[in-house]
Amino acid sequence: MKALLLKEKEDMSIQETEKPVIQPEEVLIEVKYCGICGTDVHIFHGEPGSAEVTPPIVLGHEFSGEVVEIGASVSGLKLGDHVAVDPNIYCGKCTYCRQGRVQLCEDLSAVGVTRNGGMEQFCAVPETACHLLDKELPLEVGALAEPLSCVLHGFHQISEIQARTKVLIIGGGFIGSLFLQTVQLKNPAKVDVCEIDVNKHAQLSELGADHLFQSTDDVAAEYDLVIECIGKKQTIEAGIHKTGKGGEVLLFGVPSPETLVEFPAFDVFSKELKMAGSFINPFTVEEAVSLLNQQKVQVTPLISHTLRLEEVPAVLGNYGDYGITKAIVKL
Repeated sequence: MKALLLKEKEDMSIQETEKPVIQPEEVLIEVKYCGICGTDVHIFHGEPGSAEVTPPIVLGHEFSGEVVEIGASVSGLKLGDHVAVDPNIYCGKCTYCRQGRVQLCEDLSAVGVTRNGGMEQFCAVPETACHLLDKELPLEVGALAEPLSCVLHGFHQISEIQARTKVLIIGGGFIGSLFLQTVQLKNPAKVDVCEIDVNKHAQLSELGADHLFQSTDDVAAEYDLVIECIGKKQTIEAGIHKTGKGGEVLLFGVPSPETLVEFPAFDVFSKELKMAGSFINPFTVEEAVSLLNQQKVQVTPLISHTLRLEEVPAVLGNYGDYGITKAIVKL
């Protein structure tokens, strides 16, 4: 079978490999679509993923496919099922797992990060990682259940959005667009989006943005909730600055490990600001699949690039040059 193997930093190529042999608790998935995530870009360039990455490894933690083989202990899936995959596998034994905060697991493993993932024709995954998709749902949509589930986990880190809540989303790319749609499901007072690329503004307006800004410098109002989806020093600092009294900031964008931010500590004190981070997707994939199955969140309009496996190394190497909102690989 074909597999796109990351052999070392910035060294990735297609290899012919043996089809995986599944364990009793696993299923073999014929991968149909695999999303490219910012985490894949970080890993390609030698930066951390959600867990420690040790090449050689097949990347791809956002994917969907068809069950083609079933382990002896598997009882909840059958041949031909369409599934989306939750890539994160928790140890269940550490302090954080025992507290129910599995996303902080001290021995986290992940499909496409610590074990081979979806950028291969066939992938072995635990039955517990699979979530059934409606057969009518396009598999390219199902592949994006994982990023949507991460967005949904973000809501667990903040107060409940109410009818009076004013929201600002900084970054109107793929993740910002998912936040825009899921925030609107909660019927807040307004949702504004700051996105530097004006070519994305029309689509963001169609998805429900009330007001659009090209720069945080243009944003005058103070918001009850600011969701930062970029992970850059200047946008994080701007997000804190644009949060009003008693407000909250959700830092969702993935920064470089070297990123340091500066902000007036007095603002946090005097405004009683709350800041929260959000890491991966504990217990939210089922909800994400349900929203996609019910077509309450639209991801198809956000897919800007559909790639062949052979094209992925060049894209990961020069990701910023492609104008990508969301790229998926068709296996």
